[in-house]
Amino acid sequence: MSGDAEQEYFSDGISEDVIIALSKLRWFLVIGRNSSFVYKGKAVHLRQIAEELGVGYVVEGSVRKSGERLRITVQLNDAATGSQIWAERYERDLADVFAVQDEITRAIVAAIEPQLYTRESFRAQRKPLDSMDAWDLVMRALSHYWRVTRQDDLVAQALLEKAIAIAPDYGQALGVLSASHTFSAHMGWADRATVMPIAKRAALAAIEADNEDAWAHHALGCVYLFARRFDDSLAEFDLALRLNPNLSLAQGYYGLALIYCGRWDEADQAILYALWLSPRDPFSVIYTGIAAYAKFVRRNFDEAMRLAREAIRQRGDYVGAHRVLTAAAGMAGQTATAAAALHELRRVQPNISLAWIATEMPIMQGEGLEHYLEAFRRAGLK
Repeated sequence: MSGDAEQEYFSDGISEDVIIALSKLRWFLVIGRNSSFVYKGKAVHLRQIAEELGVGYVVEGSVRKSGERLRITVQLNDAATGSQIWAERYERDLADVFAVQDEITRAIVAAIEPQLYTRESFRAQRKPLDSMDAWDLVMRALSHYWRVTRQDDLVAQALLEKAIAIAPDYGQALGVLSASHTFSAHMGWADRATVMPIAKRAALAAIEADNEDAWAHHALGCVYLFARRFDDSLAEFDLALRLNPNLSLAQGYYGLALIYCGRWDEADQAILYALWLSPRDPFSVIYTGIAAYAKFVRRNFDEAMRLAREAIRQRGDYVGAHRVLTAAAGMAGQTATAAAALHELRRVQPNISLAWIATEMPIMQGEGLEHYLEAFRRAGLK
């Protein structure tokens, strides 16, 4: 990244922070500062950079200062073709230069990571399945995992199993496999009693294979969440976020775990941060649904319904939002809305019942569980 002489220190600082943050994505090779800074301020073709550094992608940008405002532009390029994959512009007040630098660095890395996944997944999809190595299989699996559908979840699991057969100690493959099974139970796509032991084995194997992989700890956090081991769940999500502060999925589920622990203000902050980190992430609809549930447990039923409707607007098949809308309308005494919401909920989750909610969802026991069940009773669920 480059800018005018006055802002060069700021530009260099952001560049170094981006390099460090991207380096935490340990499945990507990131060229260090001294090598990449050679090209600063020079008109060099991307293909030349790719050949000299042996890289597939180049991040470049600029910093401009006008009074007390900073404008930072950044883009991700495919070095082989010269095409632009992603670009964004950030404008901030220069009130606290270091806080601004940290904020923008996180925004850039959070945006770049899913773009790299998408690009590598696309490359993997163009290869014949029988010629793919474990890395390619994981990239292809992720492309399905991020689509957030029942069928894609099954395809992702099959691809991850193939990757693990090739590389049994592939930590990320095991972590994503575990997270996929847990998510399928959360959505009601699979029987919890069947898939959660699979998810637990895969998560523990992921941590044994690579204790510093954020996906592995996120996966175990999800397993503990559904086992109602909330303190253990929070600890695993916290560790995942230390290893990769930009893993919005762990941030979102960290917020969900905080809700179940009754730490509502912290939960609100965590969920909002997940949405800020990755607003274009397909899982952002999940975070919106979690935000809706956070409002429900605090008895703010109108806001819960508003957020649930927003999540449904994004994804009409997102079952979690349909649950919250049904429950919130039931508790708000909006009989017609509750009946309509329940009808749609049964459409996207035919096996929904009071017994399913009581046994399959990681709801706190006692008052929290009874409040949720009473909401569905009022909506007409049996």
